[in-house]
Amino acid sequence: MAVVSVKSKYQVVIPQNVREKIGLNVGDLLEAKAERGMITLTPRAVVDPGIAESFADFKAGRTYGPFETHEKLVKSLHDQMAELRSKRPSRKARRR
Repeated sequence: MAVVSVKSKYQVVIPQNVREKIGLNVGDLLEAKAERGMITLTPRAVVDPGIAESFADFKAGRTYGPFETHEKLVKSLHDQMAELRSKRPSRKARRR
C-alpha cells in the first residue's frame, strides 16, 4: 500500500507501481468519486461524438457490409447513390 500526500494545490502523485498495475499513462482521464469518506479514481475513456454516433448506428442496424470483395463494396456505394438520386426531384421539377 502506497501513502501519498496532498500538495498545496490539492495535487496527488499516483505512485509508479500503482500506475503500472492499471496501465495509466500521461493524458489519461480519471473519474473521481467520493464514497463513504473515500476518494476513488477510475480510468475513463472518452469517445469522440462521431464515433459514439457510429456505434449507435451500428447497434441500430444502420450499417452496410462487411463486404467480401472491394467490387461488392463499390457496387453497394453505387446502389446507395442510385437510391439517393431516385429520391431527389428531377431538375425540371426543381426549376418550377
